[in-house]
Amino acid sequence: MRVPAFLLVLLAAAGCAGSPPPMRAEAPGERAAAPVGASAQEGAVNLSSAGEFTTTDTGVIAYDRTLVPQGAQVSVTVESSAGATRTSLVAEGLLPGHHYGAHLHAKPCGGKPDDAGPHYQHHPGQITPASEVWLDFTTDAEGAGRSTAKQDWAFDPAHLPGSLVIHAKPTVTSGPQAGTAGDRVACLTLR
Repeated sequence: MRVPAFLLVLLAAAGCAGSPPPMRAEAPGERAAAPVGASAQEGAVNLSSAGEFTTTDTGVIAYDRTLVPQGAQVSVTVESSAGATRTSLVAEGLLPGHHYGAHLHAKPCGGKPDDAGPHYQHHPGQITPASEVWLDFTTDAEGAGRSTAKQDWAFDPAHLPGSLVIHAKPTVTSGPQAGTAGDRVACLTLR
């Protein structure tokens, strides 16, 4: 797996509060039970992941090669503490000039698009950008895009999102279809 330098710099910058935590091997789909990251703040949660979309690795998987071409890559960082959460997404190699929906989902990625479960909701039953994390983005002529979302709440370390799902269409923001964004075209498991 090749991760471009700009993604590595972004991930390093997002977590540079000191020395990185010691690395350990994780089983597929496993996540640390305690908050991850270099923050010493009580209850701080730092999640991240990056990689090239494949059809074989259920941690970084493409379901639709028309909208997520071979070589497409993404990184996501989530920093949550002191009553606030900031989530950033950077993608490259996707379909140029396309508007994608993107959300944090409740479960890790799997072989089927629905394996990631529903959207993560801070306030269960509320389908709004204030309760969920919506990261819609439009790619440029080279297929690169980025998005950031800010919430005025922090994650409960016992109830964390499991993945970032990229959808085929932008998120519907109102009405009975609010929160929908078309087919799930790719998924990235958070760690």
